[in-house]
Amino acid sequence: MFKVKFENGPEYEASAPISVYDAAKEAGIISREIIAAVVDEKTVDLTHPLDRDCTVRLCTFDDAEGKHAFFHTASHIMAQAIKRLYPEAKLTIGPAIETGFYYDIDRDEPFTQEDLPKIEAEMKKIVNENYKLERFTLPREEAIKFMEEKDEPYKVALIARVPEGEEISFYRQGEFVDLCAGPHLFSTGAVRAFKLTSLTGAYWEGDSKNKMLRRIYGVAFPNKTLLSEHMNMLEEAKRRDHRKIGHDLDLFDIYDEGPGFPFFLPKGMVLRNILEDFWREEHRKAGYEEIKTPMMLSRELWERSGHWDHYKDNMYTTKIDDRDFAIKPMNCPGGMLVFKRKIWSYRELPVRCGELGLVHRHELSGALHGLMRVRCFTQDDAHIFMRPDQIRDEIKGVYNLIDKVYKLFGFTYHVELSTRPENSIGTDEMWELATDGLRGALDDLGVNYVVNEGDGAFYGPKIDFHLRDCIGRTWQCGTIQLDMNLPERFDLTYVGADNEKHRPVMIHRVVFGSIERFIGILTEHFAGAFPLWLAPVQMTVTAIRTDINDYAREVYEKLDAAGFRVEFDDRNEKIGYKIREAQLQKIPYVLVVGDRERESGTVSVRSRKEENKAIVMPLDDFISSAKTEVETKAL
Repeated sequence: MFKVKFENGPEYEASAPISVYDAAKEAGIISREIIAAVVDEKTVDLTHPLDRDCTVRLCTFDDAEGKHAFFHTASHIMAQAIKRLYPEAKLTIGPAIETGFYYDIDRDEPFTQEDLPKIEAEMKKIVNENYKLERFTLPREEAIKFMEEKDEPYKVALIARVPEGEEISFYRQGEFVDLCAGPHLFSTGAVRAFKLTSLTGAYWEGDSKNKMLRRIYGVAFPNKTLLSEHMNMLEEAKRRDHRKIGHDLDLFDIYDEGPGFPFFLPKGMVLRNILEDFWREEHRKAGYEEIKTPMMLSRELWERSGHWDHYKDNMYTTKIDDRDFAIKPMNCPGGMLVFKRKIWSYRELPVRCGELGLVHRHELSGALHGLMRVRCFTQDDAHIFMRPDQIRDEIKGVYNLIDKVYKLFGFTYHVELSTRPENSIGTDEMWELATDGLRGALDDLGVNYVVNEGDGAFYGPKIDFHLRDCIGRTWQCGTIQLDMNLPERFDLTYVGADNEKHRPVMIHRVVFGSIERFIGILTEHFAGAFPLWLAPVQMTVTAIRTDINDYAREVYEKLDAAGFRVEFDDRNEKIGYKIREAQLQKIPYVLVVGDRERESGTVSVRSRKEENKAIVMPLDDFISSAKTEVETKAL
């Protein structure tokens, strides 16, 4: 006899091995929505056999584990369709990803966009044929022979790398068999709605020295309504693409002469400087001191920090006076030297150092994407050095700062706590102290969070913030990481109350993540229609006729003197044309003046929020109202 404990459900007692599905059915808690399960922290198929005491969490499409199984099955359906239509195609890997799935295919004649509808049509046949997905295993040599007979050289190569003694599993659906660890759905018929979304090139194993493959991306859902909502979101995301908006609004751009190295144009610099000034003011209030560390430092420093061994391929290096130097890919090692410059007393801790530090990382050209993935960016880093008894309060302080910033921009977010991984460094005692500090701070704040067991950094546990934009996409931006590695490597100390040296605990944290990426996210979140306090141009003044330009200029000068970012449009163009241009540039307010306004000392105000409605008001009233909107940072 053994017991199966269902999370948020009953306990089922079994006398013989039984599948997850049958156990849930016997317990009376199965439904059509259940598509996968987590058994003692391992995600499995519903056909997975249970034969001992265990805890089971049943998963639907709304769960990350359920989505993974669903998307993974869709990738197999696509691969089966491809093999039916193009038998000569060679399969490589086809994983589930956060937003759907893809499969990398080797084919002498490259796929084109015209092939995608044909593949989709064949996928529909496979879904309607409703094949069961059956898992089986083979010994290593038999597995290699099996894939050789199917003429799948990439699968053979993958099997050859599996460590000796490790299980090699396959999944069969109809005539199609694929090397796969799973998990999957019961049958192909569950994938009722899908769409192949794009086609790109991808090197085998991401190495440019290897063959170029064709990668086909797709999305899949349990029903057509969810698929339709997702496709509408993709269309909206396309409309909000920060690269197009940045170009159209003359904010930023990336040129062929500097792939991955963004140019910020005058209006973009206004936006950037506002964000940086806001960052500085909030950090000053929170007790941070700003520092600046060099962009290039010696190889010895990067060896000491561990980056030279683990990150060298992503670093830009050079020689100076016969010594190796590297442009910094992160700010942390420089921050260590700043702390190490003097002897600290326990009374002086915590020490909070903030830095807007420009870093460079060698990203593959295929991974570059506007401001979201670049080769140089400014991290809004901070490093906090503290006593162990200060961990919880410092974490709460950082959390509240990040929460304040995200809410100001209208973002909601969820929080994940990642704990000790297998390859960690440091003592059990220190890990327990650090993890309890993070967990305790979140509990004190009453925060709902998800625990990612074993997903922390090798040097310490962390809290990640995943913010959600106005069309439902999530972005990982803020993070709070406890580090037990660098203080050890750099022999950081403070003098305790006992007059002995002690090792400080260290926090790495970012709020924006990087200025560039955050600007990209904001641009898409607001679709370029930034709130008044952020807008590079806050208002424009124009007259209905050129003979009223003198009054229009008076209005412009008064607004300029009041500190607003204002433009004066005195062109000899029709007023409708000038208003429409200002609207296309997403300027928050257009102030139009004519004879009536000149005589009464008023302005006709058109708000971006109500483009077809004009309100006539005294200029001083508008100035007062606009100042309040800026000062409160209203959205």
